Amino acid sequence: MIGVLLADDEAMVRAGVRAILASGGESEVVAEAGDGREAVELARAHRPDVALLDIRMPRLDGLAAAEELVRTVPGTAVAMLTTFSEHSYVARALAAGATGFLLKSGDPYELMAGVRAVADGAAFLSPKAARYVVEDLGRDGGRFAREERARARVALLSPREREVLGLVGAGLSNPEIAARLHLVEGTVKAYVSAVLDRLEVRNRVLAAIVAYEAGLVETDA
Repeated sequence: MIGVLLADDEAMVRAGVRAILASGGESEVVAEAGDGREAVELARAHRPDVALLDIRMPRLDGLAAAEELVRTVPGTAVAMLTTFSEHSYVARALAAGATGFLLKSGDPYELMAGVRAVADGAAFLSPKAARYVVEDLGRDGGRFAREERARARVALLSPREREVLGLVGAGLSNPEIAARLHLVEGTVKAYVSAVLDRLEVRNRVLAAIVAYEAGLVETDA
């Protein structure tokens, strides 16, 4: 069972998220916080697998809380839970060390899949959030220029590496990619490492962004 710390200053939102996660049977909320400072304190006490953080919270916002959690509770994966109006925070959240970005208005399945993915060490951007990531980053240097650069970088990969990159972008963990491609997990791990090296990116989140920019992963219009 995946232990989740849920932090949001709206009780109704927490209740809804808690119910969705419980319905999936894979995750359970082990602690709830109404502000960022409390979230950090509870994470240190409970050591959850995943911290699901709202961005706008009192005392300490979700971005600052994410930075502190990544630094002080490294065993806890961090995912941001937010709204469309806050998509400009995506790059800051990723820079803070978050490996997931989920929308409050998204499909419940995306929430369950996102929590599972980041708990497994994968990156997960909900499709709509991913579109905003690409658009937001595209403001620096031009969106089409970034897309062309991403395609050029992906062109250096082998067909199998491109396939693995697309699945990383879709939020699949190594075991899930192995099952999808009928490979052993060790082979997938080697492919992922090779992809990160060839793309010259630090982690799966940045690799996922390249996958979206190169058109390997579909996003909602």
